[in-house]
Amino acid sequence: MNLALRRRALVGGCAALSAVLALFPATGTSAATAHSSTSAAPGRTAPAPHAVLGERARSANPVFATPVSTSECRKRIGRGCYSPSQYRTAYDLAALHANGITGKGRTIVIVDSFGSPTIQHDLDVFDRQWGLPDTAVDVLRWGDVPPFNPKDPDQNGWAGETTLDVEAAHAVAPGAHIVLVETAVAETEGPVGVPEMMSAINHLVNEGKADVVSMSWATSEARFPGFTQGDYTSLTTLRYAFANAARHGVTLTASSGDGGGHANRLDAAWPAGDPLVTAVGGTELHLDDAGNRIAPDSAWSGSGGDTSKVFARPSYQDRVRNVVGAHRGTPDISMAASANGALWLYSSFDPTRVGWTAGGNGTSEASPLFAGIVALADQAAGHRLGTIDRRLYQLYGHPRTGIVDVTTGRTGPNGFSAGPGYDQATGLGTVDANLLVHALAQHR
Repeated sequence: MNLALRRRALVGGCAALSAVLALFPATGTSAATAHSSTSAAPGRTAPAPHAVLGERARSANPVFATPVSTSECRKRIGRGCYSPSQYRTAYDLAALHANGITGKGRTIVIVDSFGSPTIQHDLDVFDRQWGLPDTAVDVLRWGDVPPFNPKDPDQNGWAGETTLDVEAAHAVAPGAHIVLVETAVAETEGPVGVPEMMSAINHLVNEGKADVVSMSWATSEARFPGFTQGDYTSLTTLRYAFANAARHGVTLTASSGDGGGHANRLDAAWPAGDPLVTAVGGTELHLDDAGNRIAPDSAWSGSGGDTSKVFARPSYQDRVRNVVGAHRGTPDISMAASANGALWLYSSFDPTRVGWTAGGNGTSEASPLFAGIVALADQAAGHRLGTIDRRLYQLYGHPRTGIVDVTTGRTGPNGFSAGPGYDQATGLGTVDANLLVHALAQHR
């Protein structure tokens, strides 16, 4: 499903990742060129997504009455479209699911502004189509969430984001419980909308109702007041929920961005750039109709990779100091994000576009996918894994740990090339879930 109409502006080969990670139409155009450039200068207003992409996004992302095969999708719209069963094959999930490691007993929290009024119905249709077990989505409305208006581009876009987040997480961890947080203030840029999200996360952590939290939204560090003066308190004071999550053993994942990153800039996407968060970048999967790889995964051209000005390099990144330098670098790990091979999604919140879509999902898809992996590992371990970055970097470079190096492709024109070892195109690499889940679960 093309969710571009939901997003505000983003970092294309420009200075700052926008509030919510833009999801581009599946035309083969990279994120860096699909959006107009967005300056990091404080006070500049990010254009609304519909103003940037207009109807081009919808025309590039047609609605299907039923999903079709990958080969048929390539014939009709010139790109691949993938099912959860293909993902199970590609990410080596089948053995885990067959052995009962489905995320059962674990809770994935998804945080989005406004949510979707049809999310339960849409997930039920998604499950029937793919033979997945039904699950009840527990919706927490945080604040005075306005009545849904499908003609409102912000609400419509966030409903699309909600659909993506819930269905992607469920595809990987079909036995996990899902809590959807719907906040009443749209997260846009800088601190706008973030306090509501932080208080909701903090509440669920305190209530013991979160094992892993997925955040498919971001704002650039440069958009927080005081950034240009070297005063980062407007950002750091919002980290209390993350610190509380770490104390309670809750894992946090966030999308690294869809702007291709910038190799010569200190200004990361937040929360992905926070040392307490696992930053999830994007790859492109190359699969046949059965989900078998016809080529190795490559870096997705739009995947965000940046270096923080706010946060120094955490000790778990000391092994990659030659790449990230003295600052926190992103991403840490990567999963599917490319428009060419997006996950089939079903939605009905917009009466003019009811059905199945497989548009460019961006790193907004990658974060809930990886959150599902964490839920599987939590179940296998029998406890929450908490902040997992240290463990991921400990596994880096060791054979059969489930971290698969990605060595081809590059991100935007000012971004990064993938190559052997850690890089800021795909981080440590991508995932063999069967190996990684067991490697994470065995860690004490």
